[in-house]
Amino acid sequence: MSNSGSARQTHGPGIQRPWDARLARKLITPLKDSWITPNYLTTVRLGVGLAAAAAFMQGTYGWSNLAALLLILSNFLDHTDGELARISGKSSRIGHVYDLASDAVVTIFLFFAMGVGVGTKRSLLLGLPPAALGMAAGVAVALIFWLRMRIEHLGGKEASRQASVGGFETEDVLYLLPLVTLCNGIAPFVAAASIGAPLFALWVVFDYRRQVRRQRPQAARRRPVGAA
Repeated sequence: MSNSGSARQTHGPGIQRPWDARLARKLITPLKDSWITPNYLTTVRLGVGLAAAAAFMQGTYGWSNLAALLLILSNFLDHTDGELARISGKSSRIGHVYDLASDAVVTIFLFFAMGVGVGTKRSLLLGLPPAALGMAAGVAVALIFWLRMRIEHLGGKEASRQASVGGFETEDVLYLLPLVTLCNGIAPFVAAASIGAPLFALWVVFDYRRQVRRQRPQAARRRPVGAA
């Protein structure tokens, strides 16, 4: 995700890197000494992600399946800017912020767009407008990403490392979204995400607070009574 490599996790010795990150590294290696910078790849990823959102908004079966494919491409491209930054040394603070902002925009718009698409066929979902549920899910997922980045900053990469099995991480579940659209399951997906994402975000908030408490200077706990 990040041009500086901090938002998207790097993996140390003994930790299997995700398959998509390894593939992204192979594909962008020829660009190492080219004029292409990580910010160009971030922009491409942003454009593809917004195109996926626009397709989801149509609410039809065909557009939803196209949107799911664009989402997979966007999710994969999300690895390329950070990989290029790491192997080329072309990282920058501006690129890092740009990447994080792009992640947030794509995430929020994608879930909101899913809700809008569902709303073209039904006015209410779980008693609320589908677009509102999609927005809630998108904001929650964006918050989770941001808090995980902060947890990594406080406690290191090990503190924010995702569960990984066979080279696949938790967030790689998005690669299964075409199965959801093929089964015409966007409405239940949005409903589940609107409940599950905020609940998981709440858990990450508690985890973040725990990391903050752990990082408080020992001197502050030993401050003499009555000290300013």
